[in-house]
Amino acid sequence: MKQKKLLHNDHMVGYIFSAPFILGFLVFILFPMASSLYYSFTDYNMLTKPNFIGFDNFTRMFTDDDKFWKSVRVTFTYVFASVPLRLAFALGVAMLLNRSIKGVGFYRSAYYLPSLIGGSVAVSILWTQVFGDQGIINSALGLIGIESTKSWIGTPETAIWTLIALAVWQFGSSMLIFLAGLKSIPREMYEASGVDGAGKLRQFFKITIPMLSPIILFNLINQTISSFMTFTPAYIISRGEGGPLDSTLLYSLNLYKRAFEYYEMGYASAMAWIMLIVIGVMTLILFQTSKYWVHYENKGGN
Repeated sequence: MKQKKLLHNDHMVGYIFSAPFILGFLVFILFPMASSLYYSFTDYNMLTKPNFIGFDNFTRMFTDDDKFWKSVRVTFTYVFASVPLRLAFALGVAMLLNRSIKGVGFYRSAYYLPSLIGGSVAVSILWTQVFGDQGIINSALGLIGIESTKSWIGTPETAIWTLIALAVWQFGSSMLIFLAGLKSIPREMYEASGVDGAGKLRQFFKITIPMLSPIILFNLINQTISSFMTFTPAYIISRGEGGPLDSTLLYSLNLYKRAFEYYEMGYASAMAWIMLIVIGVMTLILFQTSKYWVHYENKGGN
Protein backbone atom coordinates (compact mmCIF):
# COMPACT_ATOMS: atom_id res chain seq x y z
CA MET A 1 0.00 0.00 0.00
CA LYS A 2 2.82 2.33 0.90
CA GLN A 3 4.56 1.48 -2.36
CA LYS A 4 1.42 2.34 -4.33
CA LYS A 5 1.17 5.66 -2.51
CA LEU A 6 4.79 6.47 -3.36
CA LEU A 7 4.12 5.57 -6.98
CA HIS A 8 1.06 7.82 -7.00
CA ASN A 9 3.12 10.68 -5.56
CA ASP A 10 5.79 10.16 -8.22
CA HIS A 11 3.13 10.34 -10.91
CA MET A 12 1.74 13.55 -9.42
CA VAL A 13 5.21 15.12 -9.40
CA GLY A 14 5.58 14.17 -13.06
CA TYR A 15 2.21 15.70 -13.94
CA ILE A 16 3.06 18.91 -12.07
CA PHE A 17 6.40 19.36 -13.83
CA SER A 18 4.96 18.56 -17.26
CA ALA A 19 1.86 20.74 -16.76
CA PRO A 20 3.49 24.03 -17.97
CA PHE A 21 4.49 22.41 -21.26
CA ILE A 22 1.12 20.70 -21.74
CA LEU A 23 -0.81 23.90 -20.96
CA GLY A 24 1.48 25.94 -23.17
CA PHE A 25 1.04 23.46 -26.02
CA LEU A 26 -2.74 23.46 -25.68
CA VAL A 27 -3.13 27.24 -25.27
CA PHE A 28 -0.44 28.57 -27.59
CA ILE A 29 -0.17 25.87 -30.29
CA LEU A 30 -3.08 23.43 -30.52
CA PHE A 31 -5.93 25.89 -29.88
CA PRO A 32 -4.57 28.58 -32.28
CA MET A 33 -4.03 25.95 -34.98
CA ALA A 34 -7.56 24.59 -34.56
CA SER A 35 -8.97 28.13 -34.62
CA SER A 36 -6.96 28.98 -37.72
CA LEU A 37 -8.22 25.86 -39.49
CA TYR A 38 -11.82 26.82 -38.71
CA TYR A 39 -11.33 30.46 -39.76
CA SER A 40 -9.79 29.35 -43.07
CA PHE A 41 -13.28 28.20 -44.09
CA THR A 42 -14.92 31.47 -43.07
CA ASP A 43 -15.22 35.10 -44.06
CA TYR A 44 -13.86 36.73 -40.91
CA ASN A 45 -12.61 40.28 -40.35
CA MET A 46 -12.06 40.12 -36.54
CA LEU A 47 -14.84 42.69 -36.05
CA THR A 48 -17.90 40.62 -36.91
CA LYS A 49 -18.95 37.02 -36.40
CA PRO A 50 -17.22 34.50 -38.72
CA ASN A 51 -19.35 33.53 -41.71
CA PHE A 52 -18.79 29.97 -42.95
CA ILE A 53 -18.05 29.98 -46.72
CA GLY A 54 -16.52 26.54 -47.28
CA PHE A 55 -13.60 26.38 -49.71
CA ASP A 56 -14.17 29.86 -51.17
CA ASN A 57 -10.97 31.25 -49.65
CA PHE A 58 -8.88 28.50 -51.23
CA THR A 59 -10.67 28.82 -54.58
CA ARG A 60 -10.08 32.57 -54.61
CA MET A 61 -6.45 32.07 -53.62
CA PHE A 62 -5.61 29.77 -56.52
CA THR A 63 -7.81 31.27 -59.22
CA ASP A 64 -8.34 34.96 -58.50
CA ASP A 65 -5.39 36.41 -56.56
CA ASP A 66 -2.37 37.60 -58.52
CA LYS A 67 -0.68 38.79 -55.31
CA PHE A 68 -0.78 35.25 -53.97
CA TRP A 69 1.09 33.84 -56.95
CA LYS A 70 3.56 36.73 -56.95
CA SER A 71 4.36 36.11 -53.29
CA VAL A 72 4.78 32.39 -54.01
CA ARG A 73 7.28 33.11 -56.81
CA VAL A 74 9.20 35.61 -54.69
CA THR A 75 9.32 33.24 -51.72
CA PHE A 76 10.57 30.26 -53.72
CA THR A 77 13.23 32.46 -55.33
CA TYR A 78 14.29 33.60 -51.88
CA VAL A 79 14.36 30.09 -50.40
CA PHE A 80 16.11 28.34 -53.30
CA ALA A 81 18.79 31.05 -53.49
CA SER A 82 19.38 31.89 -49.83
CA VAL A 83 19.46 28.40 -48.30
CA PRO A 84 22.21 26.86 -50.52
CA LEU A 85 24.30 30.04 -50.36
CA ARG A 86 23.97 30.29 -46.59
CA LEU A 87 24.94 26.65 -46.07
CA ALA A 88 27.86 26.94 -48.49
CA PHE A 89 29.21 29.98 -46.66
CA ALA A 90 28.62 28.31 -43.29
CA LEU A 91 30.52 25.17 -44.30
CA GLY A 92 33.36 27.14 -45.87
CA VAL A 93 33.88 29.30 -42.78
CA ALA A 94 33.51 26.28 -40.48
CA MET A 95 36.32 24.52 -42.32
CA LEU A 96 38.53 27.59 -41.95
CA LEU A 97 37.79 27.82 -38.22
CA ASN A 98 38.39 24.11 -37.72
CA ARG A 99 42.12 24.76 -37.88
CA SER A 100 44.38 25.41 -34.91
CA ILE A 101 44.99 29.12 -35.37
CA LYS A 102 45.62 31.89 -32.87
CA GLY A 103 42.49 33.65 -31.66
CA VAL A 104 40.11 31.09 -33.20
CA GLY A 105 37.63 31.56 -30.34
CA PHE A 106 37.31 35.26 -31.15
CA TYR A 107 36.73 34.53 -34.84
CA ARG A 108 34.03 31.98 -34.04
CA SER A 109 32.22 34.51 -31.86
CA ALA A 110 32.59 37.24 -34.48
CA TYR A 111 31.17 35.07 -37.26
CA TYR A 112 28.30 33.91 -35.06
CA LEU A 113 27.30 37.45 -34.03
CA PRO A 114 25.29 38.24 -37.23
CA SER A 115 23.02 35.28 -36.48
CA LEU A 116 22.14 36.84 -33.12
CA ILE A 117 21.29 40.29 -34.48
CA GLY A 118 20.66 39.61 -38.17
CA GLY A 119 16.87 39.29 -37.92
CA SER A 120 16.43 42.43 -35.86
CA VAL A 121 14.66 45.60 -36.91
CA ALA A 122 17.85 47.64 -36.42
CA VAL A 123 19.86 45.50 -38.85
CA SER A 124 17.05 45.61 -41.42
CA ILE A 125 17.07 49.41 -41.22
CA LEU A 126 20.85 49.38 -41.57
CA TRP A 127 20.50 47.16 -44.63
CA THR A 128 18.39 49.84 -46.34
CA GLN A 129 21.30 52.25 -45.89
CA VAL A 130 23.92 49.78 -47.07
CA PHE A 131 22.06 49.06 -50.32
CA GLY A 132 20.59 52.54 -50.83
CA ASP A 133 21.55 54.89 -53.67
CA GLN A 134 24.18 56.52 -51.42
CA GLY A 135 25.03 53.41 -49.44
CA ILE A 136 28.22 51.53 -48.76
CA ILE A 137 27.83 49.26 -51.78
CA ASN A 138 27.78 52.14 -54.26
CA SER A 139 30.63 53.84 -52.39
CA ALA A 140 32.72 50.66 -52.61
CA LEU A 141 31.97 50.36 -56.33
CA GLY A 142 33.07 53.98 -56.77
CA LEU A 143 36.45 53.17 -55.20
CA ILE A 144 37.17 50.64 -57.95
CA GLY A 145 36.02 52.97 -60.72
CA ILE A 146 32.43 51.80 -61.10
CA GLU A 147 30.10 54.73 -60.65
CA SER A 148 26.62 53.74 -59.50
CA THR A 149 23.74 55.74 -58.09
CA LYS A 150 21.28 52.87 -58.25
CA SER A 151 19.27 51.97 -55.18
CA TRP A 152 19.70 48.22 -54.98
CA ILE A 153 16.66 47.98 -52.71
CA GLY A 154 14.57 50.31 -54.88
CA THR A 155 15.18 48.38 -58.11
CA PRO A 156 12.81 45.43 -58.79
CA GLU A 157 15.52 43.29 -60.40
CA THR A 158 17.89 43.50 -57.42
CA ALA A 159 15.62 44.10 -54.40
CA ILE A 160 15.07 40.42 -53.59
CA TRP A 161 18.83 39.83 -53.75
CA THR A 162 19.38 42.33 -50.94
CA LEU A 163 17.15 40.14 -48.76
CA ILE A 164 19.05 37.06 -49.90
CA ALA A 165 22.34 38.78 -49.01
CA LEU A 166 21.00 39.52 -45.53
CA ALA A 167 19.97 35.88 -45.11
CA VAL A 168 23.39 34.61 -46.23
CA TRP A 169 25.06 37.02 -43.79
CA GLN A 170 23.30 35.18 -40.95
CA PHE A 171 25.15 31.90 -41.44
CA GLY A 172 26.56 31.71 -37.90
CA SER A 173 24.23 29.11 -36.39
CA SER A 174 24.74 26.69 -39.28
CA MET A 175 28.47 27.34 -39.10
CA LEU A 176 28.65 26.27 -35.45
CA ILE A 177 26.74 23.06 -36.19
CA PHE A 178 29.04 22.30 -39.12
CA LEU A 179 32.04 23.04 -36.92
CA ALA A 180 30.87 20.52 -34.33
CA GLY A 181 30.41 17.96 -37.10
CA LEU A 182 33.87 18.59 -38.53
CA LYS A 183 35.44 18.03 -35.12
CA SER A 184 33.73 14.63 -34.88
CA ILE A 185 35.41 13.36 -38.06
CA PRO A 186 38.45 11.24 -37.09
CA ARG A 187 41.74 12.78 -38.24
CA GLU A 188 43.00 9.27 -39.02
CA MET A 189 40.67 9.14 -42.04
CA TYR A 190 42.37 12.16 -43.61
CA GLU A 191 45.82 10.86 -42.73
CA ALA A 192 45.12 7.44 -44.24
CA SER A 193 43.69 8.93 -47.43
CA GLY A 194 46.68 11.25 -47.68
CA VAL A 195 49.01 8.28 -47.53
CA ASP A 196 47.00 6.73 -50.38
CA GLY A 197 47.57 9.87 -52.44
CA ALA A 198 44.21 11.64 -52.02
CA GLY A 199 44.39 15.41 -52.37
CA LYS A 200 42.42 18.02 -50.42
CA LEU A 201 39.64 18.19 -53.02
CA ARG A 202 39.18 14.43 -53.10
CA GLN A 203 39.20 14.28 -49.30
CA PHE A 204 36.50 16.96 -49.21
CA PHE A 205 34.12 15.03 -51.50
CA LYS A 206 34.97 11.52 -50.30
CA ILE A 207 35.36 12.08 -46.55
CA THR A 208 34.10 15.47 -45.38
CA ILE A 209 30.82 15.63 -47.31
CA PRO A 210 29.72 12.00 -46.62
CA MET A 211 30.61 12.26 -42.94
CA LEU A 212 28.82 15.59 -42.64
CA SER A 213 25.78 14.55 -44.68
CA PRO A 214 23.45 14.01 -41.64
CA ILE A 215 24.38 17.47 -40.39
CA ILE A 216 23.89 18.93 -43.86
CA LEU A 217 20.40 17.41 -43.89
CA PHE A 218 19.66 18.84 -40.44
CA ASN A 219 20.83 22.33 -41.43
CA LEU A 220 19.06 22.12 -44.78
CA ILE A 221 15.69 21.32 -43.22
CA ASN A 222 16.05 23.94 -40.48
CA GLN A 223 17.13 26.69 -42.85
CA THR A 224 14.45 25.82 -45.42
CA ILE A 225 11.68 26.08 -42.83
CA SER A 226 13.18 29.29 -41.42
CA SER A 227 13.46 30.86 -44.88
CA PHE A 228 9.83 30.14 -45.74
CA MET A 229 8.80 31.99 -42.58
CA THR A 230 11.07 35.04 -43.04
CA PHE A 231 9.15 38.22 -42.31
CA THR A 232 10.96 41.04 -40.49
CA PRO A 233 13.60 41.97 -43.14
CA ALA A 234 11.02 42.07 -45.94
CA TYR A 235 8.62 44.13 -43.83
CA ILE A 236 11.21 46.69 -42.69
CA ILE A 237 13.18 47.02 -45.91
CA SER A 238 10.08 47.40 -48.09
CA ARG A 239 8.28 49.47 -45.40
CA GLY A 240 5.55 46.89 -45.22
CA GLU A 241 4.64 47.10 -48.91
CA GLY A 242 6.68 44.29 -50.47
CA GLY A 243 7.94 46.64 -53.16
CA PRO A 244 9.16 47.75 -55.52
CA LEU A 245 6.56 46.15 -57.79
CA ASP A 246 6.03 43.30 -55.30
CA SER A 247 9.62 42.13 -55.82
CA THR A 248 10.10 41.58 -52.06
CA LEU A 249 6.55 40.45 -51.29
CA LEU A 250 7.40 37.30 -49.38
CA TYR A 251 4.55 34.94 -48.59
CA SER A 252 4.65 35.73 -44.88
CA LEU A 253 4.47 39.46 -45.60
CA ASN A 254 1.53 38.97 -47.95
CA LEU A 255 -0.19 36.89 -45.26
CA TYR A 256 0.41 39.61 -42.67
CA LYS A 257 -1.00 42.31 -44.95
CA ARG A 258 -4.13 40.26 -45.61
CA ALA A 259 -4.71 39.68 -41.90
CA PHE A 260 -3.81 43.00 -40.31
CA GLU A 261 -4.09 45.59 -43.07
CA TYR A 262 -7.08 44.32 -45.04
CA TYR A 263 -8.66 42.51 -42.03
CA GLU A 264 -9.20 39.34 -44.08
CA MET A 265 -8.41 36.99 -41.21
CA GLY A 266 -10.24 34.05 -42.76
CA TYR A 267 -8.32 34.40 -46.02
CA ALA A 268 -5.04 34.84 -44.13
CA SER A 269 -5.76 31.67 -42.14
CA ALA A 270 -6.24 29.79 -45.40
CA MET A 271 -2.91 31.16 -46.64
CA ALA A 272 -1.25 30.02 -43.40
CA TRP A 273 -2.46 26.46 -43.91
CA ILE A 274 -1.19 26.43 -47.47
CA MET A 275 2.21 27.52 -46.16
CA LEU A 276 2.12 24.74 -43.56
CA ILE A 277 1.33 22.17 -46.24
CA VAL A 278 4.11 23.45 -48.54
CA ILE A 279 6.67 23.37 -45.73
CA GLY A 280 5.52 19.86 -44.80
CA VAL A 281 5.84 18.67 -48.40
CA MET A 282 9.29 20.24 -48.79
CA THR A 283 10.45 18.61 -45.55
CA LEU A 284 9.06 15.25 -46.66
CA ILE A 285 10.87 15.54 -50.01
CA LEU A 286 14.15 16.27 -48.24
CA PHE A 287 13.70 13.27 -45.95
CA GLN A 288 12.72 10.96 -48.81
CA THR A 289 15.65 12.00 -51.01
CA SER A 290 18.12 11.86 -48.12
CA LYS A 291 18.44 8.07 -48.44
CA TYR A 292 20.35 8.64 -51.68
CA TRP A 293 22.98 11.01 -50.30
CA VAL A 294 23.01 10.90 -46.48
CA HIS A 295 25.58 8.54 -44.94
CA TYR A 296 24.82 6.96 -41.56
CA GLU A 297 27.68 5.00 -40.01
CA ASN A 298 25.39 2.67 -38.05
CA LYS A 299 23.71 1.64 -41.29
CA GLY A 300 26.88 1.31 -43.26
CA GLY A 301 26.09 4.27 -45.49
CA ASN A 302 24.01 4.53 -48.65
